[in-house]
Amino acid sequence: MDQPFWYIIANPAAGNGAVGRRWPVIERVLQEMGFSYTIKFTEYRGHAIRLVEDAVLKGRRHLLALGGDGTNHEMANGILSQTVVPPTDIHYALLPIGTGNDWARMYEIPRDIRQRLTRLREMKTVLQDAGRVTYSRDGQTLSRFFINVAGMAYDAYIARQLDKHRFINRMQYLLMVGQYLFRYRLTPARLLFNNQTVEDLFYTINVGICRYSGGGMQLVPQAAPDDGLFALTFARSLPKWEVLWCTPRFYNGSILNHPCVSGVQTAWLRVEHIGDTPTLLEADGEFLGETPAEFVILEKALRIVL
Repeated sequence: MDQPFWYIIANPAAGNGAVGRRWPVIERVLQEMGFSYTIKFTEYRGHAIRLVEDAVLKGRRHLLALGGDGTNHEMANGILSQTVVPPTDIHYALLPIGTGNDWARMYEIPRDIRQRLTRLREMKTVLQDAGRVTYSRDGQTLSRFFINVAGMAYDAYIARQLDKHRFINRMQYLLMVGQYLFRYRLTPARLLFNNQTVEDLFYTINVGICRYSGGGMQLVPQAAPDDGLFALTFARSLPKWEVLWCTPRFYNGSILNHPCVSGVQTAWLRVEHIGDTPTLLEADGEFLGETPAEFVILEKALRIVL
């Protein structure tokens, strides 16, 4: 099989600067293995979206990202928002070099450079669902795609706090989750899905396409990336000490066994706040805005190179 020409988009800041530091080694391996490629480095948040659009306009159909979940989020938004070709005409691959690498964990994509590139040469692809969320920010109605997990309530509160700490490792993340838990105040919200309405105080509302988020947590263990449905998990009010006590459940996939946690599947969801305080929203770890938020599934919208 003839190997394609890869348009590489690299975020030098990803993984606490690991992409920038490791690029000379990555480049040497690419050349040793006979890859044909060109590379562009991102210069600011959102830049990967623009670079994808430019690449597609230039006729590139094989895109390789070097970065973490944030870079992955931008790449997906670039592919899904461009209108030059159907998104599934584009072959998208990720070499995961980030802090969480949650999306890559779903597909067991290796972090080792040579192993990842060896697998890439096989050109095995799958089609994955994507989500589109419409939300509010600063009085405007905006829209964004996501391909992993969107989180609301406490998850989004943490994501907004992390915006102030862009370079953070997994242990720091866990410490921040515990620290901010006691500052967070639950607010009431309304969920509409599957002809049902649920009103309550929610600790977390997770809308998943893939299974992992937050550095390996399984808040949507029922998620499948190609079934045409969101995995929706929501946790009602419970004592904060019990949230900490349940931490192992976040990782071992048993969170849905807790009596205050519900898990369903749906192709559509709307979340509204009750009262004056909106419920916050993040997607793929990126803080976006707040309610009202509406989620729509896009079946098999993205072609992934495993």
